[in-house]
Amino acid sequence: MLKDGLHNKLQSAEDHLLKVLNLASDSDGDFVPAEGMLSLSHQVAYIAQSNEWFLEGMFGRFSEEFDSMDQKVSEVSCLKSALAWLKDSFASFHGRLADCEDELLRERLPPGPIMGGVPRYIVVGALADNCAHHRGAVATYLKILGKTVEGYGP
Repeated sequence: MLKDGLHNKLQSAEDHLLKVLNLASDSDGDFVPAEGMLSLSHQVAYIAQSNEWFLEGMFGRFSEEFDSMDQKVSEVSCLKSALAWLKDSFASFHGRLADCEDELLRERLPPGPIMGGVPRYIVVGALADNCAHHRGAVATYLKILGKTVEGYGP
């Protein structure tokens, strides 16, 4: 079944991201590498929010209300709550996929500026790519904090 492969892709994205995030302590959540950048907690919240955005877009429409999404991310106050949101976002995605038949996953998204016309299942690959990109940012934050992040150079 198509959804089995999507679950595997999603789980792999989550596992790789959490492997890096497991190196962070609660106190690291307030770290901001430079003025105007997200804190580590906000970076994690942004990933969680993006996961929800991908899920909404996969089965509805992709929101373009970016200011309100940014506001929700800015309300996260600590790494612990950001990590809980992140884990919940993956669990919600897995839960929604579990209810899907392959026929639905092969349907094309409605026309639009964001992934318009592609089969729904393609969204999971986009989410995995997004997680990989932000995992690199998280690894960079942690390296600046003096942590050794396996697989991310000296």
